[in-house]
Amino acid sequence: MYLSRVEIDRDNRYKTRDLTHLGAYHNWVEQSFPEEIENNQRGRHLWRIDRLNGQDYLLVLSADRPKLEQLEQYGVEGTAITKSYDTWLDHIEAGMVLRFRLTANPTHSIIEPNHPKGRVVPHVTIEQQKQWLADRALRAGFELVARADTAADETEKLAFDVVSHDWPTLHRRKGRSVRLSRVTFEGVLRVQNADTFKQTLTKGLGREKAFGMGLMTVIPTE
Repeated sequence: MYLSRVEIDRDNRYKTRDLTHLGAYHNWVEQSFPEEIENNQRGRHLWRIDRLNGQDYLLVLSADRPKLEQLEQYGVEGTAITKSYDTWLDHIEAGMVLRFRLTANPTHSIIEPNHPKGRVVPHVTIEQQKQWLADRALRAGFELVARADTAADETEKLAFDVVSHDWPTLHRRKGRSVRLSRVTFEGVLRVQNADTFKQTLTKGLGREKAFGMGLMTVIPTE
């Protein structure tokens, strides 16, 4: 596995004029793997947009190395980097306490007369969004660490927060456009099942993984 990053060239509006919807970012990521396109063997690429110190970065997790020239298509020249992720994955063990960042699409299904199988709708409140992640933690191989202080609400007792929430546009087929709920969480977790947790890191968490959701990254707490 490889983790790659490039700074998006927001100062060059002509260069980034196509980046107006999630599908354009998806295409950017896919075009960064020309050999997969040539061989008609598309791999799964998790990605997200991070904002750090006032700059936007495209972060990509993939089984193969991307072509850095393609990764810089909308990026600042010379900022694309790729590192092996396997060494870090091999280091992860049960019991480790790690800081995490996750961009996801928290949703749930509701039953309606016109949708007997359920209609997928987003969670809109911070409490609902945090509960969505808390409900999935153990199945994803980790637990959310409790804060040192106490709080009345159960999710408020956990050391993680929603740090951003927006509604980017996705142009679907036949000209339809929808807005997806994009939520970024940051906090502290403890690895419970190392193998399951590694699957979460490499396969993603939640829906809309092709469109910038589901990628969780972790770093040591110290």
